[in-house]
Amino acid sequence: MKKILLTLFLSLTIHGQTIKDITNIVGIRENQLIGHGLIVGLPGTGDKSQFTMQSLQNLLRNSYVKIPTSSIKSKNIATVMVTATLPPFARQGDKIKLKVSSIGDSKSIDGGQLLLTQLKGVDGRVYALGQGTIVANNSNKRSGFIYDGATVENEVKFDLKDENFITLSLLKQDATVATQIEEKINEVFGQKIAVAYDTRTIEVAKPANISTIRFISQVQNIKLDTMMKKKILIDPIKEVIIAGAGITINPVTISRKGFTLRIKKTNLADKDWKDKARNKGVDIGDDVTIGNTAVQVDINNALINTKRLPTISDLVRAMKVMKLDISEIIDTIKMLDSLGAIDAEVEIVR
Repeated sequence: MKKILLTLFLSLTIHGQTIKDITNIVGIRENQLIGHGLIVGLPGTGDKSQFTMQSLQNLLRNSYVKIPTSSIKSKNIATVMVTATLPPFARQGDKIKLKVSSIGDSKSIDGGQLLLTQLKGVDGRVYALGQGTIVANNSNKRSGFIYDGATVENEVKFDLKDENFITLSLLKQDATVATQIEEKINEVFGQKIAVAYDTRTIEVAKPANISTIRFISQVQNIKLDTMMKKKILIDPIKEVIIAGAGITINPVTISRKGFTLRIKKTNLADKDWKDKARNKGVDIGDDVTIGNTAVQVDINNALINTKRLPTISDLVRAMKVMKLDISEIIDTIKMLDSLGAIDAEVEIVR
């Protein structure tokens, strides 16, 4: 196996932790949507399950075409479950991403056309309509995505404008951190407006001379002296990695059988360094280049320039570009944890 040198350069800039990094605002949340849809146009890779035939029959009946399910022989169709996440404050006309998964015995849904599908919330109300061409996952052709595949039709009502209080909820309960947030907010605003009600909940009253949005912005950007560890969940059986945003990696070198990971400090203002970086191979950053072509990844030296503090997300993305196996990625994160190179709690899901 060809040795791959994977290098991430660490910027000298240090970012402190803020209230926004470790809390949510109660009421501002995502909502999950789900729907049942039909895919057409598959090149013989669909399914012939009874519910697929029934779904097609129902669709045709709505178009005044009556046909028994027994006479439907096509394998160019498939039944799928469609899921999406409705962001907070999503407005009518906004586009959201769809996840599509086959529920029959289809071999692949890649390139299929999802017909108009209703996406409902837990209240049974339709919040979005989805349709479009599916791009299947490389590792599993029975599931895929439609980027910007749904249009928001109904909004979740939540008005911040007239709110006089906001409630902060810690991502992980901690009495010390809750107390510090209370003290910091009261110190910044010069009055007692924050009260920690328990080890996870802090209620904050909005001063009369400031708008709600500006108030939230100021509260969320207050810096804290303590650092709560974020969490990385790893499921080795399902080969799934779930990592919180902004988990940075300290300088470290790991040499394995198939590749070498090296993270080191550099001065991003050095023009010579940038030129050398591009000459080495892969440069994934604000101005993206991958060698001389868009797919040139079979190289000896791969430079991943994040142009900021490299994170676990950057590392996973870089290792996928290098076409490394998911087991290699999981083992590397475990090594980073054992070496103390990441400030996060790694939890193995059994």
